[in-house]
Amino acid sequence: MLRRKQSIRGGVRASARAAVSPATAAGSTAAASRVDPREAGLIAVLLLLAAASWVFTSTQLSGMDMGRWTEPGPLGFFVATWVVMLAAMMFPSVAPMVVAYARIQSHRRKTARYAPAGSTAVFVAGYLITWTVFGVVAYSFYMSVASLAPGFFASDQGGRYLAAGVIMAAAAYQLTPAKNVSLMKCRTPMDFILHRMRPGYRGALRMGVEHGAWCVACCWALMVALFALGVMSIGWMALIGAFIAGEKMLPWKRLANRSVAVALAVIALGVALTPAALVGMGM
Repeated sequence: MLRRKQSIRGGVRASARAAVSPATAAGSTAAASRVDPREAGLIAVLLLLAAASWVFTSTQLSGMDMGRWTEPGPLGFFVATWVVMLAAMMFPSVAPMVVAYARIQSHRRKTARYAPAGSTAVFVAGYLITWTVFGVVAYSFYMSVASLAPGFFASDQGGRYLAAGVIMAAAAYQLTPAKNVSLMKCRTPMDFILHRMRPGYRGALRMGVEHGAWCVACCWALMVALFALGVMSIGWMALIGAFIAGEKMLPWKRLANRSVAVALAVIALGVALTPAALVGMGM
């Protein structure tokens, strides 16, 4: 049984390497220079879903933004809103990983290997599941503290300094080794696929969950900062989403990472010292 599992995994990795090997790419220079319409279509679908999620979220949250430490509402409402928010904020930056996974699956089908239809959607579902679990944990912590210490998250002077401290901590996390390692995992789609590829729906789900876990490790502090700024604020959602996309997709990893850290530090100081200046972002 162990040998069989090793053989299957070896075959999967060999298939993945073949899909991106120089020999495969050298088959046709002209073909290599063309954009695969299926991959372009997949990116378009992800971006359209993100756009639709932004529109839906904006409609749902209209008039609900109450500034720092916005009340997240009942659990059911929060989870539904959180998942849509994830699609809006994360789908643009996760697109390269999804395309890499779909490319390997397509190669496996061409070589008559097991790659069931719909596995890419299962991969994305696994990614969303991980982030949903994080959201529920954050929600539970928030509501527990709020119930034990009413007024702890109030948008007064104390709440302002608490929010500033949380955002400054997020800025500090940007400079840690843990952030660097997890960000590299998110920025190298094919490396992740080559080392984690597993066949079938179960494998797709597990890979999606694993990639989601790396993404949580990379971006959890930014999402906690969003709670501090106002999780129901479209403006802050857009800014944090831009931070996440920038540090994952821009070619200058160190510069993007440090720029986000500096921006968070400036926002933290603004929240602590001049909160009125941030009213335009939903404060």
